Amino acid sequence: MAREENGRRRHLARWIIGVVVAVVVLAVAVPFIYIHLIEGSAPAKLSLPGSANTTGANSASGASGASGASATGANTVDGTWNVGPGSVVGYRVDEVLIAQHTTAVGRSTQVSGALTVSGTTVTHGTFTVNMASVVSDQGQRNAQFDGRIMDVTQYPTATLHLTAPIALDTVPPIGTAAQYSATGDLAMHGVTKSVTFQVSTERTSGGIDVLAEIPVQFSAWNISNPSIGGFVTTADTGTLEVLLHLTRGAGNAAVSGGSGSGSTGPGAGAPSPVTVPSTTVPTLTIPAGG
Repeated sequence: MAREENGRRRHLARWIIGVVVAVVVLAVAVPFIYIHLIEGSAPAKLSLPGSANTTGANSASGASGASGASATGANTVDGTWNVGPGSVVGYRVDEVLIAQHTTAVGRSTQVSGALTVSGTTVTHGTFTVNMASVVSDQGQRNAQFDGRIMDVTQYPTATLHLTAPIALDTVPPIGTAAQYSATGDLAMHGVTKSVTFQVSTERTSGGIDVLAEIPVQFSAWNISNPSIGGFVTTADTGTLEVLLHLTRGAGNAAVSGGSGSGSTGPGAGAPSPVTVPSTTVPTLTIPAGG
């Protein structure tokens, strides 16, 4: 009897161990399969469309102005440059889904604003995005973003306003990229903070492309950490990604916030699809405002 009882105990112990091992394997395997095989890789970071050569970087306060010849004639960039179709603004945040690392990406084309250049100096710049139009590939993530994280009903827009001039030194020729340092006030979620960040630009035959990545510490803007219990955890910082196509034309309609993604109200931007891998964030086309 004792041997039989011991045998049953050993069998029960092996069964319990087997169940625990199976649970652990599934806990790791299911998120791995979902992230790497079903959801796929996160969209690549935004980048300048061209493969231009790069000139040296200048600071917003330390570079000297170029000669008048560089700011006149065919090489002039004087005047107002408006945010046009194809411009994209969004976020990038590292996530951990049950020990599996992934990246959350949300984007919007509902961005407007303008930049002013006088001679070889950027003198003004203000840009606004409709926060309710920022979407990712996950409906639950979007609901969290619109609600407890960014509260887009109460804070419908985010705005970046340059607070210091940017000296261009010499105006890069068409097809050449250059880097500068910019300083501005980033207002979102009811909080305004000064930010300093690097800007990459490239002149094209049709305008100017501007690329920037701005680190955002959530607590500095009173933004709730995007983590969801112990299921999905995120870093306490993210990146604001910006790719602007500036044009001398009318540009996108002014953004004033309002309805969610796909909005056709007055705050909607001009048509400009966001194209990302189909396994992650589907192609988005946000119609123009009425």
